[in-house]
Amino acid sequence: MAADSAAAANMGFFYTGKGDQGESHIGAKKYPKDSPVLEALGELDELNSFIGWVRSYKGTELGRQLKNVQETLFIIQARVGHLLAPEYPGPELAESKIRELEQAIEEIEAKLQPERGFVIPGADPVSAQLDILRAVSRRVERAVFRLHKENPLPQEILTYLNRLSSYFFALARLQVFSEEVKESKPKYE
Repeated sequence: MAADSAAAANMGFFYTGKGDQGESHIGAKKYPKDSPVLEALGELDELNSFIGWVRSYKGTELGRQLKNVQETLFIIQARVGHLLAPEYPGPELAESKIRELEQAIEEIEAKLQPERGFVIPGADPVSAQLDILRAVSRRVERAVFRLHKENPLPQEILTYLNRLSSYFFALARLQVFSEEVKESKPKYE
């Protein structure tokens, strides 16, 4: 009992102890930690954190582009969070965000004239990080799509997340091209 009192006295900003029994407290409501909404929010947070990690290594234009994606992910997180707190609708994801990704992908494709097929990630440190972002963004898309089946989300969110993995793939190929590094294709041997 004394340990519980001491722990309660030390709770503050960084932890509250309210989630120790497998529930997250959002406002006055409790949700199981494995709810599809919390799963999707956690996946989005992980992707945003990975983007920050890559952005911390690479400044200039790529850093600006990645920061823009991070800002957009916060809009998506707010819309997903709306499912837990309907009284806070959150911002809308503008269709122009999708067009920005598509335009960037198209510009990279026109510049590189890439070959079809798989590549083995890791030809360059930054391209490898961008390929991690691609893989994580696909997992995020799957989590959000599962959530969408039971809790419909705006189509713009699903479309944006679908384009995002393609965007990261294109950025990774552009990085390799810019560094004049040769990528390998799998041999399936």
